[in-house]
Amino acid sequence: MKNSKSDVYASAGVDITAGYKSVELMKEHVKRTMIKGVCSDVGGFGGLFELDLEGISKPVLVSGTDGVGTKLKLAFLMDKHDTVGIDCVAMCVNDIICSGAKPLIFLDYIACGKNFPEKIADIVKGVAEGCVQAGCALIGGETAEMPGFYPIDEYDLAGYSTGVVDKAKIIDNKTMQEGDVIIALASSGVHSNGFSLVRKVFDVENADIKSPVEELGGKSIGETLLTPTKIYVKSVLKLLEEVKVKGISHITGGGFYENIPRSIPDGLCAEVVRDKVRVLPIFNLLAKKGNICERDMFNTFNMGVGMSIVVAKEDEKRALEILTSCGEDAYVIGKIIKSEEKIIIK
Repeated sequence: MKNSKSDVYASAGVDITAGYKSVELMKEHVKRTMIKGVCSDVGGFGGLFELDLEGISKPVLVSGTDGVGTKLKLAFLMDKHDTVGIDCVAMCVNDIICSGAKPLIFLDYIACGKNFPEKIADIVKGVAEGCVQAGCALIGGETAEMPGFYPIDEYDLAGYSTGVVDKAKIIDNKTMQEGDVIIALASSGVHSNGFSLVRKVFDVENADIKSPVEELGGKSIGETLLTPTKIYVKSVLKLLEEVKVKGISHITGGGFYENIPRSIPDGLCAEVVRDKVRVLPIFNLLAKKGNICERDMFNTFNMGVGMSIVVAKEDEKRALEILTSCGEDAYVIGKIIKSEEKIIIK
């Protein structure tokens, strides 16, 4: 790559040598994600992964793609870029685990106004950390320098993940019934959804977001909002080994009202007890500052619950034990009832 240089391309704002430096800097982070099955190194035209299908009779691939959204604006304002990659991974792998699939591979896409190699390496450092938390491999990606399209100090970040599940073990809610319990897995914060509203409420581009806030336990608004999305993959996979799980919802944009019903079959309803939901302080502050009614809060944010899991009443105790042993703050927030409505929060 030492002989690959274009002065005329550089005059248009694209430094291809910066791209090569970015790749070199990110290699140490990517190396952390190399699990069994990876057959390629960074820099090829495609990421190669050999499937180990031992114990899987009918493999089904499950894929998910997502980005970080306008949470990136907080990263720009705080000049902190090593955690948004965790968010990017989380938004993809938390989705595919809802089908019972184990994430295997991840690819990222970074588009920027100018390629600052150290910044790109910081972003990929976060992506790699997310992959380690999810137990999957970062097998490839793309960095696109797009002057005139993005501001010089800004970038966008998106990702894609694929996992595998045995067809017989796909979580499809067919056995869900009245009396099953709904278990909440606590979130780490706002995660990566609703930030257009968050930014408006806190006026983040103009307000002081770096000073300590009493309601947030002394943390600043910026620090609290940049808390990376929690990745639930390893905990859920452990649960699936021992307990029959009937439904899983990743609570993202649309909050409780949009996401929990996605795992509930027709004729049944998720009855959530409002007082059992352990709402995080950031959401109370958001509601107060933005004068947002409670229904809109539950229809926009995760409110402190990043994932909900439905199991039979007789499996409740064991499920909670397993999830707690995996480090999750897990607790029951409701039950499944018969109703034509899909969710009731009372």
